[in-house]
Amino acid sequence: MEFAPEGPMAIPLWINGRPYLTVGDSFFDVVNPATGQAHHRVPMCGAEEAAEAVAAARDAQAAWAGLGLAGRQECLARLADALDKYAGHFAKLLVQESACPEAQAEAEVAAAIAALREASVGETGVAALVVAAGQPLAGLAAAAAPALLAGATLVVKPSPQAPAAAFALCELATRSDWPAGVLNLVHGDGPAIEGLCSAGVDRLIYSGDAALGAKVGELAAAHGTPFVSAP
Repeated sequence: MEFAPEGPMAIPLWINGRPYLTVGDSFFDVVNPATGQAHHRVPMCGAEEAAEAVAAARDAQAAWAGLGLAGRQECLARLADALDKYAGHFAKLLVQESACPEAQAEAEVAAAIAALREASVGETGVAALVVAAGQPLAGLAAAAAPALLAGATLVVKPSPQAPAAAFALCELATRSDWPAGVLNLVHGDGPAIEGLCSAGVDRLIYSGDAALGAKVGELAAAHGTPFVSAP
């Protein structure tokens, strides 16, 4: 999906079970650090897109919670099975964006599958999840699965440096018959995070290195949004 007349293909947002097209003021080129080649770009979102995503998550939360624990476990199991089926594709996305060794990418996909299958129950509500570039798939799955299992719905904001696996996971959830609005995605940096807080998420979850987590926590505190740093 091309958002701009020139440049690499853009990765859209994912809201309410489908790609969400937006044309922002700026884009971020997703560059392979080994080759310097930009394979994708993402729109840098703000308050408007964040509010759309949070509204979708809020609308979906009651029905998702109403599935019951067994129903949500089944949804996570279907997603884990689908991720296992497409493990090679997800590993290629990780290699393309981080230039990590193939074996490391395959291990990260395996860790994400295990996180979906073995999650303990976390907290429910509507949460925003900010994921750093270090483990864009495994970090997402490990932080998201307990909340999803508890009945929470999510808006994920991946790192602009490594967004493809997160977007692909959202799409895979829809293909695995998840209800629309349970798992949403916006792109961006500080303004997107502030937009998620302003839209009234119940908490902001962060997965990644501590230095960036401290900055994310400051943004959450400025808006009075409860902040959780995932292990």
